[in-house]
Amino acid sequence: MAATILDIADGVARLTLNRPERHNSLVPDLIDSLNADLDRIATVRDIHAVVLQAAGRSFSTGGDVAGFYAIPRGQRRAYAEGLVGGLNRAILALLHLPIPVIGRIHGPLTGGALGFLLACDLAAITPQAFIQPYYTEVGFSPDGGWTALLPARIGAQRAREIQLLNRRVSAPEAVQLGIATALVEAESLDSTIEGWLVALNTKQPGSIARTKRLLATDCAAGLQAEQRQFLEQIDSAGADAGMARFLAKTA
Repeated sequence: MAATILDIADGVARLTLNRPERHNSLVPDLIDSLNADLDRIATVRDIHAVVLQAAGRSFSTGGDVAGFYAIPRGQRRAYAEGLVGGLNRAILALLHLPIPVIGRIHGPLTGGALGFLLACDLAAITPQAFIQPYYTEVGFSPDGGWTALLPARIGAQRAREIQLLNRRVSAPEAVQLGIATALVEAESLDSTIEGWLVALNTKQPGSIARTKRLLATDCAAGLQAEQRQFLEQIDSAGADAGMARFLAKTA
């Protein structure tokens, strides 16, 4: 089964995270497949929008903790370097697309998967969805834009509080904070997104591209800093203990 699915029709690229049995948690296969799809999208001239969505009950639960823990200490750094580096590449690719990116957020979104939402221009989120970091619980260092992108969106002090306390952000609060665009009941998700697509299709592509370029956050250095800190933390005793405790609680 493909880790992501890309469907292009009527000028819209629908990109689906497709690891539902593991809540679309991030592993190299998924990240590599996602980046290959984003490379393809960048080369197709008649795409005017991207819808980023996910299969299953969750949008994505971020890095696969079980996958990290299964790798012996001393070897996790190399695994993490490829995974976090690939995640950063995907976030930057989404941010720099000259066409609108719409997020369809229907379920839990945790850890580094937040970067996908932060890279969207518009995002519809259901009341059942939520956002949560989990880094201080699992023993990881933040990635996925939690420090490189989120503070600019919601303020540094609120970003600190959410991350240090591992506080859950509900879907209504995500809209209130400006992390997502609209709170939409699940049965209305697709019609809401279709309405946005119709409206966007009436706009001038050049104006959209220039608006996105001017609004783009220069976060590459921040994402690289996140990666460096993640690599330093992942092989630590604290990360080992945090992962073991987390996996025992979720078993």
